[in-house]
Amino acid sequence: MQRYITKDDIRDFYLKGKQRGLQFIISKLSFSKISRTKSAFNETAHLSSNWWNIKEVQKRWNKMITGNTDLYYEDFVMQAFLNKKKDIRLLSLGSGSCQHELKFAQFENFKMITCVDLSPFNIKTAKKIAKDNNLNNIEFICSNIADINFSCNHYDVILFNSSLHHFNNVDELLSGTIKKCLKDNGYLIINEYVGPNRFQFPNEQIKQVNEAIKLIPTYKRERFKSSSIKSDFSGSGVLRVIVADPSECVDSENIIPAIRKYFKTIYEKPYGGNILMNVLKDIAHNFKDEEEESIKILNDLFLFEDNYLNSHPSDFVFGIYSK
Repeated sequence: MQRYITKDDIRDFYLKGKQRGLQFIISKLSFSKISRTKSAFNETAHLSSNWWNIKEVQKRWNKMITGNTDLYYEDFVMQAFLNKKKDIRLLSLGSGSCQHELKFAQFENFKMITCVDLSPFNIKTAKKIAKDNNLNNIEFICSNIADINFSCNHYDVILFNSSLHHFNNVDELLSGTIKKCLKDNGYLIINEYVGPNRFQFPNEQIKQVNEAIKLIPTYKRERFKSSSIKSDFSGSGVLRVIVADPSECVDSENIIPAIRKYFKTIYEKPYGGNILMNVLKDIAHNFKDEEEESIKILNDLFLFEDNYLNSHPSDFVFGIYSK
């Protein structure tokens, strides 16, 4: 059952105004879907309390994806799958801040890494980082992907890092553009949210998120740039998600079925997020200190999510696939 508006929608509207400013809120009044999507990833994007910035969360992902808390997926991919390949051409669609692509560019195995993203701010920032680090094997295109005609059978790797869930009709994209421009012996790599469309989580998941919130002491639940305390979670309403970013999770639940329809699974690791993403939203900054108390609370949350995952599919998946 879809939720059209929730308590969290009202709270989020207020908090985003405090965190990212009035101009950000005004940008959401545009009738242009592209403009609203761009504004979601503008220069104020870092002014949020995001769960993926917590070091212990990153270590958890590394352990679940690569088997080693200190081994990030870029290094794992190079060691296990691309170490003997040369002159690799990688295409990243919806590359965002390009942090993963810039890391890949440090390996001499790559002939060219092509990053495509809608956000001028992201592209400008990534270009400067590449220039400052003398990375000449990476290029940046600020464009709508629909406006680009990609060469057939051209790329050795196509990467979607938290971007495939922003595409409408994933089945059509994978069976058309992606299969066409990926080489016959190439890899499709995803690091993605694959949960319910528009964050329409089932009631049981919302209930468990609220149980997990109770594991956190009050002083660790103060919302970012606010004196309010996070005490409950009601989920996202469809209307707010569409207004904030029309591309957000538009066809996310079809990602894995579509990939398995057109590609062979080489390596696939679910890494949760069902509980943690929603529990830590807006309060993640309280856990960046890496102190013993913070780590203990996080470990309790990790165990809680692990128990949930024993009987529920993961909302996030890392995978490597071939034609």
